[in-house]
Amino acid sequence: MHLATIDFVVVGIYAIALLSLAQWVSREKGSHRKDTRDYFLAGRALPWWAIGASLIAANISAEQIIGMSGSAFVMGIAIASYEWMAALTLVIVGKYLLPVFLKHGIYTMPQFLEQRYDSRVRTVLAVFWLGVYVFVNLTSILWLGALAIHTITGLDNQYALILLGLFAVAYSLYGGLKAVALTDIIQVVLLVFGGLMIAYVALDAISGGQGALAGFQVALAQAPEKFDMILSRDNPHYQHLPGISVLVGGMWVMNLSYWGFNQYIIQRALAAKNVREGQKGILFAAFLKLLMPVLVVLPGIAAVILKPDLAAPDSAYPEVMKLLPPGITGLVFAALIAAIVSSLASMMNSISTIFTMDVYRHAVSSSRSERHLVTVGRLVSFAAICIAMLVARPLLGNFDQAFQYIQEFTGFFTPGVVAIFLLAIFWKTTTAEGALGAAIGSAVLSLALKLAWPALPFIDRVGLVFVLCLGTGVLVSRLQKAVAQPGAVDYENVDVSTSRGFNMGALAVVLVLAALYMAWW
Repeated sequence: MHLATIDFVVVGIYAIALLSLAQWVSREKGSHRKDTRDYFLAGRALPWWAIGASLIAANISAEQIIGMSGSAFVMGIAIASYEWMAALTLVIVGKYLLPVFLKHGIYTMPQFLEQRYDSRVRTVLAVFWLGVYVFVNLTSILWLGALAIHTITGLDNQYALILLGLFAVAYSLYGGLKAVALTDIIQVVLLVFGGLMIAYVALDAISGGQGALAGFQVALAQAPEKFDMILSRDNPHYQHLPGISVLVGGMWVMNLSYWGFNQYIIQRALAAKNVREGQKGILFAAFLKLLMPVLVVLPGIAAVILKPDLAAPDSAYPEVMKLLPPGITGLVFAALIAAIVSSLASMMNSISTIFTMDVYRHAVSSSRSERHLVTVGRLVSFAAICIAMLVARPLLGNFDQAFQYIQEFTGFFTPGVVAIFLLAIFWKTTTAEGALGAAIGSAVLSLALKLAWPALPFIDRVGLVFVLCLGTGVLVSRLQKAVAQPGAVDYENVDVSTSRGFNMGALAVVLVLAALYMAWW
């Protein structure tokens, strides 16, 4: 596939406009110079629309657009549970967890764990997240983004990797979170428009030009097996999405870990003006999540009918893009690049925040100037993207469904992460040793169960290990005859009340989800 001249013009206009806007919103007023609050948390002044848009822009990237479309090609609409269940998770995070974090005034999630437990827990989790962010998240975004660019333009994968990395650096390195968050509204508009366009064109092609609705009906008739939300035990993909467990089991653990305790995501909400503004932003993101399967799942299902002989499932989305006319192809391609570079920039900023505030600042003199810490953050961002560019191909080049690889890998650690945070917030007598026991137990128990019980679906394994990690944390704390810890969260005094608008929006999310699952049970 080759882009027309008009497509390159569209992409070029997008790139110039984004870079210009990022520099403009990052400019300093008068003699003010960026401090850590400005660089890592956008001055704690983000409005709700920026928070919601940035949450989605950070989340939806190549691993969702390319990876989830590839999984939809194989498994069908069931993969949409990751998106739709996330909408409900966001509502829970906004009401019950965000008020705790904002009350503590933290920069990072490891910092919260240090306040609640001790420096050992902070260090363990900081190192863990740095490793995952660099060697799993950054690499997967880069690799799948490069794959898409290669499929669409023919550009060599390695050159595509380098171009994406350099674009993300130019876009975000100077301005930090503020540059990312305040430009993400453009990224999300492009993402939604581009996704709707490709979904419409794909469904219209299926119907032979009779429209998207007719194409959807044809897809239902020709590939009914791709429209089962809850997979039965005899389904060949039950291992990945094990039936009712998707609704009541380990996926809750995965979602709480990602949306509630993941620095990469929650950092936007930590930068809110206040709790109410953060909650409105999170609710906005929840509604956008309800729309996401239309943008990233339907194209994968459409490819089953339009391109049934694909060599690799992850090429489904780029192949469907070939149906677009010149000009529109450029817009959709720009939307794809927007999603990729926004996620890269967000990940780079989170890596630099954790390293600078949770590792470097504690390893050197705490009297280092704010300007010095911001410089360190920028250097770390650049180093992280360079490492990811070097290791992306060796780590991910042999996987045909990268989205499932990411879920499987992170599933080894998320049970312990969720257990540690829930115990930290809701059980005052949890000790630091109990938290460390849960963290170590997560990896050990996950590996043991995978080896001893390979038939157990990984989502069920995540749920089971989570329960065992909770038990480990409680048992170790009990053996220490622990009492209420000095850093315990006084949850009774945390204001978890929400506005009428938030409550009505949350109810709407629940009703839409109920309707979707009843329609395709």
